[in-house]
Amino acid sequence: MSSKFDLLVVGGGSGGLAAAQRAADYGASVAVFEPGPLGGTCVNAGCVPKKVMWSTASLAHSLADAKDYGFDLDFKHHDWGAIKTRRDAYVAKLNSIYARNIEAKGITHIPENGCFTDPHTIVAGGKNYHGEHIIIATGGYPARPEIPGSEQGITSDGFFDLEERPERVAIVGSGYVAVELAGMFHALGSEVTIFVRYDGVLRHFDDMIREELGDALARDGIKVVSEAVPAQAGNDQNGFFLETGDGRTFDGFDCLLWAIGRDPNTERLRLDKAGVDVDPDGFVLVDDFQNTGTEHIHAIGDVTGRVTLTPVAIATGRRLADRLFNNQPERHLSYDNIASVVFSHPPIGTVGLTEAQAREEYGDIVKVYRSEFVPMYYAVMEHKGRAAMKLITTGENKKVVGIHVIGNGADEMMQGFSVAIGMGATKEDFDNTVAIHPTSAEELVTMR
Repeated sequence: MSSKFDLLVVGGGSGGLAAAQRAADYGASVAVFEPGPLGGTCVNAGCVPKKVMWSTASLAHSLADAKDYGFDLDFKHHDWGAIKTRRDAYVAKLNSIYARNIEAKGITHIPENGCFTDPHTIVAGGKNYHGEHIIIATGGYPARPEIPGSEQGITSDGFFDLEERPERVAIVGSGYVAVELAGMFHALGSEVTIFVRYDGVLRHFDDMIREELGDALARDGIKVVSEAVPAQAGNDQNGFFLETGDGRTFDGFDCLLWAIGRDPNTERLRLDKAGVDVDPDGFVLVDDFQNTGTEHIHAIGDVTGRVTLTPVAIATGRRLADRLFNNQPERHLSYDNIASVVFSHPPIGTVGLTEAQAREEYGDIVKVYRSEFVPMYYAVMEHKGRAAMKLITTGENKKVVGIHVIGNGADEMMQGFSVAIGMGATKEDFDNTVAIHPTSAEELVTMR
């Protein structure tokens, strides 16, 4: 096997594999360093298994709603172990598909950790590999707080290792991972408490989203403890406990889960040998073209800390390969108007600026349209779920610069609307679009 390649990719996650396969399509010789299962966090302990569990939780909600639709169901219990077995088998199938795909493209898979010895060389398994270009795509891992007893808790990785559902769950964190896992645990029967450092969940989202999700969590019986800065954790005869910096103690939990963010996988790379700089948190510094400060060394995905979403890693990886190996020198990803979804209950879809961001950037020329309603799904039900939507526009032509939706179907409807906002659609364009009735999505083209 040759030790010289056109491209070395350190990391076999979604971004790294996307770059490797696109480069191979252009005829480049490529090697990928990945000691673990192919697919990275997304496939193995992120998007894919999470969506399976979200769908499981959604089915639990549907079963609870079925009575109001005339169904007489004898629902006994949910078998956590059974869905774990099916979910893990599906993930393993995806790992195999990735392996077959890169083999078919002639990509060399080196199942070892790789690190730099110089700007052109990666060493792995005691062997040196030379690359004309090198991509760092090692992703990240779930963070733990630097407090006594933090090892007692699990992270989102540990969530997917659980063999059975815990009865009482403490989740520390306020971001999308925290609220997603909280919703899954609760729907399947767990008592859930979320501990947040400030005043609520999803601090970086639009205020409407934060308020509506906070209300939904309260209606579902999920407790949110605010101003809770972790100081110590442990496990005693009463179960897991958490102490906060202001002296409060919460105990009796069967599971303590940290969801406080992610750290970059850079420590073992020996980036100093390649002259690659990182920020104070260890994320690799890159420009808009995914270049590091060392020519021919690039970084993509979560290891850069820029919009840590799987589709972003894939998009940057493919565009980078286009630029390096297909003579497209200006090819790169714009980080503006990237849509995202939070698989909470109900789900959230968002794209563009929040209202606060828009007013900071555009001032008084911002006009906001908002709608709150009970979706038709709940019309015949005693329980009334809610949906809320917001359009944020600016300028005389009311260009749409932000869309925020919470409610059933938000996850699916946002993809199409993100195309519109990317094309510069105005409020008039939305108004001139014939609504699809009866749907929740029609509210976005009928707001006044």
